[in-house]
Formats: sequence, C-alpha cells, structure tokens
Amino acid sequence: MLSHADDRTNLEPIDEATERISENMHIVANEPSLAFYRLQEHVRKALNPMVDRRTDVNKLQTELQGRCYDMDYASSALKSMQKADEIFDNIRENLKNAIFLKQQLKYEESRRRKADSSSVYKRLSAHITLDLPELPELSDVVRETANRVESMMSKATHASNS
Repeated sequence: MLSHADDRTNLEPIDEATERISENMHIVANEPSLAFYRLQEHVRKALNPMVDRRTDVNKLQTELQGRCYDMDYASSALKSMQKADEIFDNIRENLKNAIFLKQQLKYEESRRRKADSSSVYKRLSAHITLDLPELPELSDVVRETANRVESMMSKATHASNS
C-alpha cells in the first residue's frame, strides 16, 4: 500500500496538470479578445501618423507632378528656341544690312550737302579775287573769311537737318 506521503506526490502532478489545462483553457478562451484588443491598440496608435504621412506623400506627389510639368514645358520651350536659331540669324543679317545701308545713305547725304553748300560759297569766293599788290594779306583774309562762312553754314545746315 501506498502511504499518505506517496499519495500526495502522485496527486501533485495531477493537480499541476489540471491547473495547467485550466490555465490553457482560460488563455485559449480569452486569447482572441486579447489579440483583437492588441490589434485595436496598435491601429489606434499607428493610424494617425500613417494618415499624416499619406497626406504629406500626396502633397509631395502633387508638387512633384507640377514640377515635372514645368520641366517638360521648359524643355519644349528650349527646343523651340533652338529651332528659332536660323530665324534669329536671318534677323541679325537683315539688321547688319540695314545698318550698312543707313550708313551709306547718311554718307551720301553728307556728300551732297557738302557739295551743294560748298559749291555756292566756293563759287562766291572764287569770284572774289582781289589781287592788290600793295595788300597781299587782304586777299588771303577774304578767302579765309569765305571758308569760315562756308564751314559755319554747312554746320548750321547739318545741325538743322539732324
């Protein structure tokens, strides 16, 4: 027969096993609600920052898309400007020709004015010939005065036309 002490040692493993089974049953019965509680807690903590980040990402995506459109527009504008290079070269050549022709016209006008204005005074000074043997400086003075009058008249004519 078994003594009372031996009964106790044999019962303890049974009680221990029963207690573990009871505890496991309690854990298994309550585990789904605990798992859902943990999930709810995690979602509640992580949802707001995640929504904020998603909003920031959407804003950045919108800005990036706008900048991409800007880059595409700038790129097409540069390509259009490169195509216009030939047109600008033609304009440059036409401007050079126009400036050259304007300079030629100005030169021809100044030659005509000089020829027109100087011819009258030169003819006048050519007709005024004083050969005074006793006053040789006087004829030189008259020519010099006629030349001065001629230059003053050409300057005045040129200034009034400009």
